[in-house]
Amino acid sequence: MADVSLTGADLDRAGLRLDVDGAVATITLARPERRNALTFSTWRTLARIGETLPADVRVVVVRGEGPSFSAGIDLRLFSAEGVPGEDTFGARDEEFIGELQAGYLWLRRPDIVSIAAVRGHAIGGGFQLALACDLRVAADDVKFSMKEPALGIVPDLTGTKPLVDIVGVSRALELCLTTRTVFADEAARLGLAELIVPAAELDTAVGELVAAILAIRPTTAVATKRLLRAAPGNTLEEQAAAERREQAALLRELSAGRA
Repeated sequence: MADVSLTGADLDRAGLRLDVDGAVATITLARPERRNALTFSTWRTLARIGETLPADVRVVVVRGEGPSFSAGIDLRLFSAEGVPGEDTFGARDEEFIGELQAGYLWLRRPDIVSIAAVRGHAIGGGFQLALACDLRVAADDVKFSMKEPALGIVPDLTGTKPLVDIVGVSRALELCLTTRTVFADEAARLGLAELIVPAAELDTAVGELVAAILAIRPTTAVATKRLLRAAPGNTLEEQAAAERREQAALLRELSAGRA
């Protein structure tokens, strides 16, 4: 098995910080001088965080350092200048893109609840990172935008499905092909954020949400997330059967705990 252990140098190189406090892990995008722009190292290291996360972590908070969540891909990757220590963008195959997507996919695992704490710019890959999380708490200065089509590429970091699931195909098409900015009021109306708060209250609001989630029994939280994640692809009969399975398992666990 490949060594996926992470060092402080790995995180620094990727522009990330990781803090684990019991059941809560906080991932901070830590390149504020570049509005937390993302690189190939960022995406690969996010994937490694998912692989090495302690088993007792129940909530993962993703945030940005400074006034922006993330301005998306570091545009220097498209230039001859490049980013020190990184390949340039160039032609990349599906396997390469899959490695980058892995940095976002794990945030949907049923054993954790992921929360994006978003303020300022959440553009392109930054917007898709927020969409990869289960819940989004946004500051009232948030600016969502799917910029990839303006660069001649498609959103390929797992963002198209959650965007369509939330706003529908027509609105998603309009947002992607105009690459326009969605501000806080519209984000709330479209359901792109579960909660909009003043920027100064973002950390408090996220902390309260984390506390509420942790108050739920771990196995109940896992079963509920698994059930709800499956719902869009299930028929009513399939979902009813899934509810029965999850509930029966929880009741057996509760009964065993009382014995």
